[in-house]
Amino acid sequence: MSLPAVAVSQTPEDKFREYLASRPKPQRFTDQQRELLEHIFARHSHFDAEELIGALKDAKKQVSRATVYRTLSKLVDAGLLKRIEFETRTVYDHDYGYPAHDHLVCELCKSMTEFQSEELDALLQRVAAQHQFRPNGHTLVVRGVCGACNAARAAKHRLVM
Repeated sequence: MSLPAVAVSQTPEDKFREYLASRPKPQRFTDQQRELLEHIFARHSHFDAEELIGALKDAKKQVSRATVYRTLSKLVDAGLLKRIEFETRTVYDHDYGYPAHDHLVCELCKSMTEFQSEELDALLQRVAAQHQFRPNGHTLVVRGVCGACNAARAAKHRLVM
């Protein structure tokens, strides 16, 4: 399922510039940060820092490894990206300009499927209310085996028998 973009009041660059300016010690917006933002928000995909560094190199963009790591952390703090932790890998996902959603992660092929569920959202709201808890958001990652990997395993099992 591919999630549609949602309308936002600011571009990712404007939102990030606002974040940098509002820090206790305001920070400047650099050309390398602009390159990163443009690359990250040109497409909606999940990525880790090393994949991003490789993609930037392939695109002939000059962004240092240290800048990538520092900027990713700032983009999360600014509400532009969401950090998703699973196993030993940290993956980043757009948190700005896309609807709230959750993920199914295949433990075999590492595919990540996005989904939305009104029933799940309603259940989380009820649980939060029962505990007098006001949620700001959530990250749900369901680990398992995707349909394609299950089918491949079943086919392999049939061949053996």
